[in-house]
Amino acid sequence: MSSAATILALATIALWSFLAYLGASLSNVPPFLLAGIALCISGLIGAVRIRQWRVPLKTLAMGVTGIFGYNCLYFIALQNAPAVEASLINYLWPLLIVVLSPLYLSGYTLKPHHLIGSAAGLAGAALIVTGGRLTLDMANMSGYIFAAIAAVTWASYSLLTKRVPPFSTAAVGSFTMISGILALGVHFTFETAYTPTSRDWMFLVLLGAGPLGGAFFTWDAAMKKGDPRIIGSLSYLTPLTSTLVLVALGGHEFKWVTGVAMFLIVMGAVIGSLDMIRPKKRSANTDHLPITDNQLAVTSSQ
Repeated sequence: MSSAATILALATIALWSFLAYLGASLSNVPPFLLAGIALCISGLIGAVRIRQWRVPLKTLAMGVTGIFGYNCLYFIALQNAPAVEASLINYLWPLLIVVLSPLYLSGYTLKPHHLIGSAAGLAGAALIVTGGRLTLDMANMSGYIFAAIAAVTWASYSLLTKRVPPFSTAAVGSFTMISGILALGVHFTFETAYTPTSRDWMFLVLLGAGPLGGAFFTWDAAMKKGDPRIIGSLSYLTPLTSTLVLVALGGHEFKWVTGVAMFLIVMGAVIGSLDMIRPKKRSANTDHLPITDNQLAVTSSQ
């Protein structure tokens, strides 16, 4: 996998690390209003290259389904199951990116180290999210199902960006803008009306520029340029870095469970990324090769 793809994936993880902290700071804002405003801000930022938003309808549907569909399903899961359990099931998406790669994309096979790395990362994420305590109540099954579907939705969207006809990463702005408008529609239809304060707006702008904004652009570029099996393994760093941000900025306590989880996640990322350490010879079949900047430039100019 190229160094550019690795940097983009790690940049995305760094942005997502602030999602929990910013979300906690906006806990008084209804979830669909929060997502709607943040995603629209993301779309406005991406509008600086609005000429590159034109994509086939199929690609647009994929993008909106991935971004709006994932957020919608996850919020529904949180409303129907405890946050800890719903979040843990949601964090199946990095593992799903790894195991579904051969199903969605040609030229990718799974090796033992991919599965071992993902399993270690999942175990570490489980410790981070649950604190070592987990209780699954069958009464919350509907919430668990929505969380699982959310995980499948995000993993599928991430992989399909490599399968649909090449499109400019700038077009992600159209995905987030439409998703934001849909989320606002859900808010005004089903949620209690709320007027954000000046403090709320400050955090909403940060959210729209970072975890629910810029991160979608860097993630798209990383998935196009990189190996999804490696990126999936690296993605388990997200709950770890998110916890560290909460410890540093949110006053949360660093517990022994966090240390064990850190070891598992880092080891899982290293094992799952062995292909970067010992790259193989490039296959003659170029159908699955990363999209180059030249290809994107040609596509965006059409």
